[in-house]
Amino acid sequence: MATKTINVLAFVLLLQYASCYAQIEQVTSRSQGQQPHRFRGGECQIERLNTLEPSRRIEAEAGVSELWDEDEGQLQCAGVAVVRHIIQKRGLFLPAFTNAPELMYVVQGRGFQGVVFPGCPETYQSPEGSQHSQSRYGGQMRGERTQDQHQKVQQIREGDIIALPAGATHWIYNQGQSELVIVSVVDLSNQENQLDHSFRKFFLAGNPQQGRQQQGGSSQSWGPRRRGGSSQQESFGNIFSGFDEQILSESFAIDTELAQKLKCQDDQRGHIVEVQNELQIVSPRYREGEQEGESEWKREREWRGGRGRGTRDNGLEETLCTMRLRENINKPEKADIYNPRGGRFTTLNSFSLPILSFIGLSATRAVLYRDAIVAPHYHMNCHGVIYVTRGSGRIQIVDDSANTVFDGQLQEGQLLVVPQNFAVVKKAGSEGFEYVSFRTNDNAMVSSLAGRLSVIRSLPEQVVMNSYDVSREEARRLKYSREEFAVLSPGSRSSQRGMED
Repeated sequence: MATKTINVLAFVLLLQYASCYAQIEQVTSRSQGQQPHRFRGGECQIERLNTLEPSRRIEAEAGVSELWDEDEGQLQCAGVAVVRHIIQKRGLFLPAFTNAPELMYVVQGRGFQGVVFPGCPETYQSPEGSQHSQSRYGGQMRGERTQDQHQKVQQIREGDIIALPAGATHWIYNQGQSELVIVSVVDLSNQENQLDHSFRKFFLAGNPQQGRQQQGGSSQSWGPRRRGGSSQQESFGNIFSGFDEQILSESFAIDTELAQKLKCQDDQRGHIVEVQNELQIVSPRYREGEQEGESEWKREREWRGGRGRGTRDNGLEETLCTMRLRENINKPEKADIYNPRGGRFTTLNSFSLPILSFIGLSATRAVLYRDAIVAPHYHMNCHGVIYVTRGSGRIQIVDDSANTVFDGQLQEGQLLVVPQNFAVVKKAGSEGFEYVSFRTNDNAMVSSLAGRLSVIRSLPEQVVMNSYDVSREEARRLKYSREEFAVLSPGSRSSQRGMED
């Protein structure tokens, strides 16, 4: 008997060691810059690209969600799903989680967002005797608890990028006076998604399938399209509604009447509900004269500068509970590339927001002035998903067969995928061109084909001369006519270098 007990104990210890070792290996590989593995749902056989607009619209009491068609070829090639949420004033997007990592961009508005990680402490607490300590009906809560406690809540606003790991429960509340508009890219090809290649939203409240709208005679609802050619859709719902009431009652130590309310079966409000009065939550306020996120951003930049960019993380500097999930990329002073006549680029990757190394995504914000050009380039290690936030621009994309797979205008609210290694050039319209590009790599790399630091400029003159059958003078003009990098001024070439240089 003793020998059997020892063997069982040894087996359990071995499993624990294997689990810990696997987690250490995972953290180590990501801290060394290795991209999370991506699987492919299908080959990228793209002969023609088109601008994309939402194909489904799901309305709720206090907002609407618009979904792009997952079966669209270019989205399947990129391995992503795209959703746009429009939340009205005092609208609450109900708690939910997704089967794959998400990267959100706040197009307009402001509000609160909460993200829940299992095992992390409830670090936000209301003071004793505050209004937060009262129940909905004015009495004290069961067990004489007089404080509200919950995990961290962050304020969000226009220009914020928000990272969400797979399976992390989150909610959103519109605190502002205007609509809160958020565009979300879900990385279905990420290894964290071990279900099928479909976008799935698991709600913890409400009755989301009630949020529907008739479009063209068909009912639109939450849920992935059924595979196999069927036009029917599975609907997303409140996961508690599938459990037995008695089991819920025992699990929460509540009566069956309250357990029934968890299921929200008679709720007709949909997935975005209106909050009466104002949502009362525990959240820190900024002091007078303090700009949101400024001190935090400066501290992190100084800290990372002191460590050195090449220093490897040891996995202990930031735990998942304290890791930042948000960074604003709309501020001009944060631009990584700036041309006074052309515009600016701001890049967010795993160096500036470490959580991105865990979800394998990054983003770039572009603000182009009238008629400015983004130099021809290609993405070396990722796909790009462009969403236009303001203005319009002309885009040309060329594949490996030298076919122009896209040549057209991209306007506000539209979407376009730029496949990996396809060459692309952009030119802003008369009203300028602003967009955010979501990229399927936490450290996306772009190779420019024109201007400073470009491929052509980096080639020896003799290679350019023989490759294009041009004279030395023409080779130098190809290499040196543009002194600008990435964002090119409109109209004329920048300062040229004469032969005497």
